[in-house]
Amino acid sequence: MIVTLIVFFAIFVQAASGFGLALISMPLLVGLVGIGTATPLVALIGITAEVFLLRRYWQALNFAAVKRLSLASVVGIPLGVYVLREGDGRFITTILGLIVAGYALYALFGPHLPELRQPAWAYGFGFLGGVLSGAYNTSGPPVIIYGTCRRWEPTTFKGNLQAYFLLNSLFTLSAHLISGNFTAVVWQNYLWAVPGVALGLVVGKWVDGRLNPTQFRKGVLVLLVLLGIRLIVG
Repeated sequence: MIVTLIVFFAIFVQAASGFGLALISMPLLVGLVGIGTATPLVALIGITAEVFLLRRYWQALNFAAVKRLSLASVVGIPLGVYVLREGDGRFITTILGLIVAGYALYALFGPHLPELRQPAWAYGFGFLGGVLSGAYNTSGPPVIIYGTCRRWEPTTFKGNLQAYFLLNSLFTLSAHLISGNFTAVVWQNYLWAVPGVALGLVVGKWVDGRLNPTQFRKGVLVLLVLLGIRLIVG
């Protein structure tokens, strides 16, 4: 039931604000089931939620705009999955904490970043996003920073990100499947997660537009800072 509640909260935040599924669920699930189970589990949860969220974002998808990001991500994902399987669990968890807290602080304070005029930068950011996706399901921060540096307009930002996340989730899911990471424990926890996904989508859609989006986003980011610190200090 704790898995159900964690997934419900993460999906609720994702549906209400457009981000937060992996950034929230990973730190909470790692302490409960371990990094080796949490990563493939969140990959399954993510693709399940995206199937339903596609109806909401379908018109905004722009696969051509994220072609370079996605190609580079395909190369990075297997490396991330390898690090997950062979690396030290405590070290990997600490890095996850740094990623979560670091991104939340970046989003809270919004430092001015230089403009990237060359689209070739997408290969570097996409590769890093792939590595983070394979190891942690947290491909978002590098891609969000890339989009900010490319000065994407808000509507373009949403469509490009959703297209990238959809493709990236499919690649990540395939990599975990090939690596044999979908164990019986992962599937058992996934069954507990499904009710949380369904309830989170319903409540998140109902709440969307009824909350102050700026204050809600800030509250989520502060929570992410605390979750990241918790992972770092163990």
